[in-house]
Amino acid sequence: MKKIYLLFIIISFTVSAQIKGVVKDSVTGKPISYTNIWVENENIGVSSEENGDFSINTKPTKNLVFSALGYEKKVVKASEANVVHLNPKSFQLEEVVVTKKFETKVIEIGESKTTIYQAFDNGPRIDVKFFPYYPKYKKTRNIRQVTVETDSKIDDATIKIHFYSVDANGFPGEELLAKDFVTTVKKGVNKNIFSLSNFNLRMPKKGLFVGFEKLIIEKNKVETTVTDFNSNVTSIKKSYFPLVLYNFEERDFMFSFSGGKWNKDIKYDNNGLPIKMMVYEPAINLILTN
Repeated sequence: MKKIYLLFIIISFTVSAQIKGVVKDSVTGKPISYTNIWVENENIGVSSEENGDFSINTKPTKNLVFSALGYEKKVVKASEANVVHLNPKSFQLEEVVVTKKFETKVIEIGESKTTIYQAFDNGPRIDVKFFPYYPKYKKTRNIRQVTVETDSKIDDATIKIHFYSVDANGFPGEELLAKDFVTTVKKGVNKNIFSLSNFNLRMPKKGLFVGFEKLIIEKNKVETTVTDFNSNVTSIKKSYFPLVLYNFEERDFMFSFSGGKWNKDIKYDNNGLPIKMMVYEPAINLILTN
């Protein structure tokens, strides 16, 4: 009698899971609101809720990147992220001296040459717009207001606005504000004007980047039922508001923050030299004054 041997090959794999946790200050133990959380090197990210809680769908073996203003960035394995403590950055803030501003001169910078706008449901990434410095700004370096154009299906959608210096490589560098600039926008298509007078923010001579961060939190979520008419299968689509409007502009480069790092989008010609390209740039303007 012939013996038949069966060889079983066991293939091990890891499936995605709902990873839940909370982000806290390592010194005070208090929750850290609206922390930026990414799956490392992937386009998957969320924000922590106001109470520090978060939930993200990924494999337990993946790394999560946590970043929040005023704290050191931290990388944690997803399976170990039930409680994540972030260390406050050890730096001494300079004393802010608020002087009287006469505001006799006011200019708006960043206005688009086009009137074409586009909105994208582009997830939790941070898109920025670069504002170069020009000598003509010398007498109007105080940044009084920022305007952001949005489209929202809900009232009081929460958004975070960032202001970055320019680092030695031309990338977005350190944040210029000492605390998060979190605000809300109304329902509909609006040009939102936010005051920056209390921050004593000045235009750096290297220029600056201004960007927005869509907060992937329950308060901003809208769920709609979508039906595939071919299969008649229904599913729930989740969208997060507000949507920021974009202009289609010619630029040398474009930066975005995703996967826990800054990425530079640049185009080259056949000789390997950088050339201008058409990009979608957030509709953000600044108001400068003396």
